[in-house]
Amino acid sequence: QVQLVESGGGLVQPGESLRLSCAASRSIFSTYTMGWYRQAPGKQRDLVATLTTAGNTNYADSVKGRFTISRDNAKSTVYLQMNSLQPEDTAVYYCNAQRPLRSPYWGQGTQVTVSS
Repeated sequence: QVQLVESGGGLVQPGESLRLSCAASRSIFSTYTMGWYRQAPGKQRDLVATLTTAGNTNYADSVKGRFTISRDNAKSTVYLQMNSLQPEDTAVYYCNAQRPLRSPYWGQGTQVTVSS
């Protein structure tokens, strides 16, 4: 079992930045692709960014150039640096860990609200 705990959400104004953190209960980055997803009210949960075991990244078109996913292996923590936030980025952000043939792990989510 793996527990994922997100933190760092909050209320910011358009154009500001936030950094989300996802702490894993044990070292999994060598075997699990880590990702961030988000779900706005009334909408489906969508992929934001992923980071593979090899260090390859992938981003949703809507966040390319603004968001950066990274990890600290020593801390078993994945980050999502979010710059130039816009109201449409408002959502609950979820951390995810997945690998082939295994059920994924999800965090509890952290709310990000972008509003003036």
